[in-house]
Amino acid sequence: MGKRWIFDGHIAGVGTATGLRAVVGLWQQSPFGPFADVMVQHPSGHRLLLAPSREVAGFISFTYGFDEVMVVEVGARLSDEQLKVDAGPLGLRAGLGRRTLLGTALRGVPRPLAVHPAWLRAISPLAAVLSPGARTSGTAGSGRREYYGVSDLHHISSAVVSWDGLDAGALAPIRPAVSFGFSSVPPRPSLARVRTTVEEPASDPL
Repeated sequence: MGKRWIFDGHIAGVGTATGLRAVVGLWQQSPFGPFADVMVQHPSGHRLLLAPSREVAGFISFTYGFDEVMVVEVGARLSDEQLKVDAGPLGLRAGLGRRTLLGTALRGVPRPLAVHPAWLRAISPLAAVLSPGARTSGTAGSGRREYYGVSDLHHISSAVVSWDGLDAGALAPIRPAVSFGFSSVPPRPSLARVRTTVEEPASDPL
């Protein structure tokens, strides 16, 4: 096995009535320290990464697929009731709702098991059934392998989203699914407690 990177925090996914879809990563622990990033897909399909530094932008764009990358200040605050994000042209104010049924079930799995790559490889087919478009294990960009270990899930009950200062429309399902990598977020807007593990492929022996 090659090098392994671990990101521990939350992922939020929202859709809007105009077709703009955004995936926010809020990482309390990572190889780059705490940071937040935003992946945006426009109704046209154009995929944009908003990252807080060139180093973070380089790693993420090497792992996922984008049509454009912007390095901007990304401010994000998460509380028990609200998520606030300001990232370049994107503004987001989201209200957090109750825990989902899936979230309740996930909390019953011990977290060391729930985030372990071997477990995530085994349950990936089931995850696709329980949450269409979602995967827990798959091949990322540049030959890397990626694992999503979700240990809690809450609905996003409301959101005000703007792009370049203009209202992006009411909160809506994330359809079509975003296409940054092998997995999408759940169709219904939500906030997940997650550990993401990215593995570099092992080098061939000399």
